[in-house]
This record gives sequence, structure tokens and C-alpha cells, in this order.
Amino acid sequence: MTDLPYRPFADDAAIRRIGEGLLACALPRAEWTHEAHLAATLWLIRDRPDVDVDVRIAGIISRYNESVGGVNDNSQGYHDTITHVFVAGIRLHLAGRAADEALVDAVNALLASPMGKRDWPLGFYSRGRLFSVTARRKFVTPDLAPLPTL
Repeated sequence: MTDLPYRPFADDAAIRRIGEGLLACALPRAEWTHEAHLAATLWLIRDRPDVDVDVRIAGIISRYNESVGGVNDNSQGYHDTITHVFVAGIRLHLAGRAADEALVDAVNALLASPMGKRDWPLGFYSRGRLFSVTARRKFVTPDLAPLPTL
């Protein structure tokens, strides 16, 4: 049991299992948490250079959602803007980390950081813009502040 506002990962293997389960559409739906989204994406960006995250992440997550009975429509499932905001945050996070850092340390540090919080995108977007159908379906630019860049 933890008093942390997020669920940290125990080891590298737990993160790889999440990432591989996502890619194989074999991860139990209950395990596809906010923390799992971030962990899998960090793993993909850092450890899977064969996967072009910018090009493939929408398809990967949408396919997974459908494989566990989910729907990707105007009100649920894959959200393009939120995903791409977190991809940018993960890249920024990784740029400040040692290349040889343990995967679990990089992921848990992300989860403990402002970039790992569920509401992090709301620092850049108004609630109405971020949760619009347009933002769910395609990336929209922020209306409050520019996204951080490397």
C-alpha cells in the first residue's frame, strides 16, 4: 500500500509487460491505467526505436481499446490531443535523464513529476478546448500556453 497519488512500478519487467501487452492487445483492460499509459509510452519512446510513436501511437492505442471491448468515438476511447501532449512531456522528461537509467526509475520519476499528473495538459488547454470532440479526434494547439519543447 502506498500513500502516493500515483501507483509506482516495482521493476523494469512490470513496465515491459505493460508495453508488450499493449502492443499485443493482450493487456487486461483493468491494467490500462493512467500510469500504464505513461509507462508504456515512455518504454516505447526510450526502448523501442523500431516503433515510430508519432506515427503509430493512435493506431496502437485505438487497436488495443477495441481489443478489450472499448470504443473509439467522439466521447470515449483514444484522445489524440491528450496523447500527443503526454508524448511531448515524456520526451521532455527523458531529455533530462541519464540514458542508462533503469526503466523503472525513469517511469516512476515521470509519475512523480508534474508531467505525470493526469491534469498536466490543463496547464496548456482550457477544459472546453481539451475535452472537445475536435481535440479527441485530432491534435489541436493549446489555447492557454505553448507546449514545452526540448
